[in-house]
Amino acid sequence: MLNKEAVRVNISDISDRAIDKSGPQVNQFNYIDIKSIDRDKKIIAKASLISTDSAPSRAKQHLKKGDIIVSMTRPNLNAVAMVTADFDCAIASTGFHVIRPKNVKSKYIYYLVQSRNFIHEMCEKTQGALYPAVRPRDIESYEFWLPTINEQQRIIAKVEELFSELDSGIASLKTAQEQLKIYRQAILKHAFEGNLTAQWRKENADQLETSEQLLARIQNERETRYQQQLNDWKKAVKNWEVKGKESKKPSKPKTPSVISLLESNLPHGWSMVSLDCLLTTERKPMATGPFGTALSKSEHQPCGVPVLGIENIGSGKFLPGNKIFVTESKTEELLAFKVHPEDIIISRSGTVGEICEVPKNVTNALISTNLLRVSLNSDVVLSPFFVLMFQGGGVKLQVKDLCKGSSREFLNQTILNSISYPICGLNEQKALLRELDAVFSIIDQQVKEVDIAIIRAEALRQSILKKAFSGLLVPQNSNDELASELLARVKAKSERT
Repeated sequence: MLNKEAVRVNISDISDRAIDKSGPQVNQFNYIDIKSIDRDKKIIAKASLISTDSAPSRAKQHLKKGDIIVSMTRPNLNAVAMVTADFDCAIASTGFHVIRPKNVKSKYIYYLVQSRNFIHEMCEKTQGALYPAVRPRDIESYEFWLPTINEQQRIIAKVEELFSELDSGIASLKTAQEQLKIYRQAILKHAFEGNLTAQWRKENADQLETSEQLLARIQNERETRYQQQLNDWKKAVKNWEVKGKESKKPSKPKTPSVISLLESNLPHGWSMVSLDCLLTTERKPMATGPFGTALSKSEHQPCGVPVLGIENIGSGKFLPGNKIFVTESKTEELLAFKVHPEDIIISRSGTVGEICEVPKNVTNALISTNLLRVSLNSDVVLSPFFVLMFQGGGVKLQVKDLCKGSSREFLNQTILNSISYPICGLNEQKALLRELDAVFSIIDQQVKEVDIAIIRAEALRQSILKKAFSGLLVPQNSNDELASELLARVKAKSERT
């Protein structure tokens, strides 16, 4: 329980309000703004060395070692830090409130502003919808129990001891997270080199398709589809002529290109092919989303036909929800960019190469300029197989390598066409997907357990802070100076200054 001599104070009671806000006085200085703060570690991770001439208008506050800086914008993010010797004399943005403790341990206040109670109270006092923020007086008026100096020191020591153990555990959990990611990639590499289904091939030799058989089947299917399209075109031309050739003449379908297999060291039943071998010929098989005048911001609607973007792809899964829509009439102009169920969409920018399959319930949507759409031939390759193939192994390495060499990584149709894709027969594809599903279900469960453990660890951190500021973390000592005497001394000094 709290020492009966602990007193209730505001932050303003124990902090120096005389913060120099005159701005930089030297030609170059370390500037600290919200981007400088590591919110997870609660430290100043970096500062920008800038000249006085290029200093932003918010570069005003002179910092000293031991100061506590609290971001006033979005207090729920708890961007706080204590100024260390490395940043003594740095200049902070006026977006921070600077607490300079007087006759109180700085670390005590540093841990105080990380507590859930402080965060909750600041969130309740936020103003503004776009950039919710608190005012300096909101922080200054925060009320808390002030124990004796000696007890503050004991609390700090105990918090640091427990946090050190906690941080060590969280670091181990995050290492496990990374190892699971590496293991997943190793499994994908193993799978798409034909190793995961080696036993299946031994047991199902009669179901294997040679490279030559695959090539012949793809070519025959393309020829059959072309002949159908050619017959449809001839009928369309006759109909056009009967109507007096008033409209534009129907376009003749292109003769299918001759395809070939690529050299590889894959096992029997597997082949290395170009993307052209995997695409459907029923409609335009590949497209990049409309851009420029094809789809301007003025045509964006609050509802209607959704325009898919990179926000719809997450870890190989389709994420529903859109912010951009167009009218049905606009969709008619952009039919080449329409997506169909089981199409593949791939991010061209941002996190390049993120991929997923369009679900069956998305029957009317377009792709934005940030996406590539790939329409696969389901008689040659299954969409889930292609998605996993693209996420790992040799294909992922090719994407990464081919997207290098520019200031901004960017994926395009030329790069996709230049990649070599490992492929096997449909029966083996299904067997491989079953194997991967079994392995990944175990990995996913382990990932979930690690994520839960990290969340619990963070909850434990707040539990420690709650006990610390409730007087339950360390024992009191009757020989300590009374907190009331400490407060009187702080106030007396404040009145003199």
